[in-house]
Amino acid sequence: MTAPRPLDGIVVLEFGRRLACGATGSLLAQLGATVFFTETDGATPDASFEDKFSQRDLFAYGKQSLRWSGKAGDNALLQLIAAADVVITSSDADAVALPGPPSPSAIVCDITAFGARTTERSAVPVSDFLLQAISGIADTTGESSGPPVSVGAPVVEFSTALYAAASIVAGLRVRRLSGIAQTIDMALYDCAVNAMATFFPSHFGGGKPRRLGNRHSMAAPWNAYRASDGWVLLCSASEAHWQKICEVIGQPELGRDQRYANLGARMLRRDEVDDHVAGWMARHPAKDCIAVLSGANIACGEIVPVGALADEPNLRHRHSVHQVVGPGGRMLRVAGNLFAPGEAAYGSGTIPAPDSGRTRIPENLSATLAPQAAELPLKGIRIVELGQYTTAPLAGRHLATLGAEVIKIEPLEGDSARQWAPHRDGMSYFFVISNAGKCAIGVDLRNEKGLDFFRKLLCSADVLVENMKPGSLARLGFSAEVLAELNPKLVYTSITGFGADAAYQERPAFDTVVQAMCGLMDVTRANDIPLKAGISIADICGGQLGLLAILAGLEQRDRSGRTPRYDLSMQDVASWLTQLSWNGQRAEVGKVAAEGDGFIAVDLGGATAPVKSVAQVAEAPLTKARQLIVMSSDADPWPLLGSPLRLGATPPRVARAIGQPESLSDALARELGLDTSPKPAPAKPELRS
Repeated sequence: MTAPRPLDGIVVLEFGRRLACGATGSLLAQLGATVFFTETDGATPDASFEDKFSQRDLFAYGKQSLRWSGKAGDNALLQLIAAADVVITSSDADAVALPGPPSPSAIVCDITAFGARTTERSAVPVSDFLLQAISGIADTTGESSGPPVSVGAPVVEFSTALYAAASIVAGLRVRRLSGIAQTIDMALYDCAVNAMATFFPSHFGGGKPRRLGNRHSMAAPWNAYRASDGWVLLCSASEAHWQKICEVIGQPELGRDQRYANLGARMLRRDEVDDHVAGWMARHPAKDCIAVLSGANIACGEIVPVGALADEPNLRHRHSVHQVVGPGGRMLRVAGNLFAPGEAAYGSGTIPAPDSGRTRIPENLSATLAPQAAELPLKGIRIVELGQYTTAPLAGRHLATLGAEVIKIEPLEGDSARQWAPHRDGMSYFFVISNAGKCAIGVDLRNEKGLDFFRKLLCSADVLVENMKPGSLARLGFSAEVLAELNPKLVYTSITGFGADAAYQERPAFDTVVQAMCGLMDVTRANDIPLKAGISIADICGGQLGLLAILAGLEQRDRSGRTPRYDLSMQDVASWLTQLSWNGQRAEVGKVAAEGDGFIAVDLGGATAPVKSVAQVAEAPLTKARQLIVMSSDADPWPLLGSPLRLGATPPRVARAIGQPESLSDALARELGLDTSPKPAPAKPELRS
């Protein structure tokens, strides 16, 4: 018997031609929906706009094909429009409008460049390449001495797909609970601006963010180095890391050299530090460098060529890339299921041939409910977040805007991101932006009082989301099995660099390392040097995937009574971003050229856009009109990021900033509705050698 999926029984019509529409449909198919991939006779890609039909088989995988004539009276399409629970369009890019009215109970998601109701270029199908320029992403990518660089994968389209799928699942939840259907206005620009969370703090603090190539603004050594047979990305973030690196490269005396004695000194002599590491790297094969550095617990990774992803050990272990036979017998590499590692197929598990008119159109089986007052999708849901930096905090931030109560558990000394500069009134801009709307509680999970509080909190929660190193929770006595025993209705979501079920056990991973190991740096180059994206795209997409998984998990729990748990990998989802290059080299989509004292992006169709700086994006009229940067409701307001999840009837709410962590007390426990009597710990599983 097949295990239930979150969206079993949901019918999706994927009508839009944008890449984001195709990727959204694929995500919904992975979650169990029946997705119809609509194809038009004679449809040809626009030279100035890369659409999903340019990679038809890739986006058709796992779906059913429905070909229509392009005429308004096509009965098969009209029947499907009326039957679908979800309709996905891209009104700025679609050659023709949806030819019939969707069901009154349908969730209609329109994915456009700037929003369906925005006047600025709203009728123009602006490409991902130009959106990277307009949103500031290009200006943050590249060497400090060189021009801006576009990320070599359509990261804005695919990031928007993750948010669009999350919005759709939230909309389905609202419909199930209240009978209210709604439209969703997804804008690629909104999602791109939301991805600038690591750069806006510098702007808000009076600084001027700049490109750094593969370096880090606050750590050294941190760079890509050429080994004897390839490239290796290395990240260090502490004095202990530097001491270990000096031992590894055979120069322990450097660890005692006053010129490099602390982080500040190394930053001042960053070129010299890089030269020492590069000299050692150049003498050894990449795999040998990685083996030695990983053995010393230094975060590092080979810059994997995109054509070699299918053979990358961890991606192979998790079935993240696999081959299927397409129409005509062509072998094609496609993405595995991001939510269920180890499963090599989703949806139909095949690439359908173009529909020949025999597709079975389902009936509209959606229950008709008497509409009630619209409430936020997650009202009454309690989320416990145990994480730091970006991935789990990003998921928690968005869950809070959807109405959930999000309780962030921090160590007594606070989340490490609280220390990230710049600060205002002792609070980090980055931390405040990343954790809006949450309640922070300081808990010492090393003593029984803290563990007892955490145990009781989990018993009251609907969701636990964490991005701790794999095995950390189990060592505290909270393995997945123990969590299921404590609270069978707890949707447990783990987000890590390589996954809990991984070929790399105990291996540290930063966003930059994951970018190296997912093919993204291979397809993003300047002067043949591989480059990381300026934005922390692996972290961001890991958090977005967590958001979508949690929303889907709550639906599966509430619809089927089966509570899923998720083992999510940043490497899986970051590799998913590069899939347009998996089956041959992706065609060049445009160039960045100097113009006056700035730069301009020109796509292959001749359309252009200015490359905007972080400051220009923050102050842009469109950013203000779309409320992408808003002031908190606190007495002393903070700038926060607005939500890109534009649900028409139940719009997310961005309200207050996070405060300092509260201390444990009986009063706090009672306020949270927790039993203040001691609760015995479950027996820890016996460890066997």
